Amino acid sequence: MKRTPVVATVVLAALAGSGIAVARGLDDAKNARALSATFTATTASRIDTRTCTTSDNKSLVATTGTYTGTATGDPDLTGAATLRTRSLIDTTDGIGTVAGSLEIDVPGRHTDAQFTAVYSGGSIAGLAVGHAHSPAAQLLANLSATFSSTGGFTNGKLGGSAGGAAVELAPGACRPAKPVKEQSSAHGTVTSVSGTSITVAGLTCAVPPSLQARVAPFTMGSRAQIQCTLTNGVNTLTRIGK
Repeated sequence: MKRTPVVATVVLAALAGSGIAVARGLDDAKNARALSATFTATTASRIDTRTCTTSDNKSLVATTGTYTGTATGDPDLTGAATLRTRSLIDTTDGIGTVAGSLEIDVPGRHTDAQFTAVYSGGSIAGLAVGHAHSPAAQLLANLSATFSSTGGFTNGKLGGSAGGAAVELAPGACRPAKPVKEQSSAHGTVTSVSGTSITVAGLTCAVPPSLQARVAPFTMGSRAQIQCTLTNGVNTLTRIGK
C-alpha cells in the first residue's frame, strides 16, 4: 500500500478540535494520515528587491530570496528547512502574495513542496503541494506563518493553519518610483536678505554657501529673480539673477 501523508485543506467542523486531515483530489491514494509541523526560517540570503509605483499610486515591492531554518513535528516534516520565495506585496494596503518552494532535509530523502500563499498584514496563509520523505507519498498541506522579506518566516505551521484573506491580482501599469522635486520661483522686490536667506516677493529661501557670493550684491529694495528647490523640507536657493 502507498503511504500518503496529507495535511488538511478542508477540516470538518466536528473534527476541527482534533486536527484530523481530510484528503481531497487524491484518487490514487490507498492510505491517508494526518501530520503536522511547525517551522522557522529567519536566516535570509540572496535577497533581491525591486520597488515600483502603480498607476493608482500604490507601492509594490517584489522580492526574491532564500530563507533557512528548521522544521519540527512529524518525522517526514522534521529537519533543516529551506524556503526559496518570490513575494509581491502592496505595501500601501498591506496585501500581496508569497510563493516558492519548501525543502525539509529529512534523513535519507528530502521532503519538498511548492507553495502559494496570500499575504495580509504581515501574515501568510496558503497551500503547499509536493512529496514527503517517500517519493510515492504526496503531500498536501495548509501553510501559514508570519512573514517579512527581510526577517523571513516565524510562527510557521504545516497543517493546523487558519484560513487567510483573498487577493485579486489585475493587470495594470507600474512605473519605477521617482523622487518628487518641488520647485518655486519669484520675481520682484527683495524685502529681506542675509548671508543665509533671501526673501523676494514673499518667497523666502535658504542661501547655500555656494551661492552666498551671488546673493551679496542684492540689497533690500533691489529687484531680483530667484528659483528655489525643496531640499529636506527647506526651500533652498538654486538660482538668482536680476
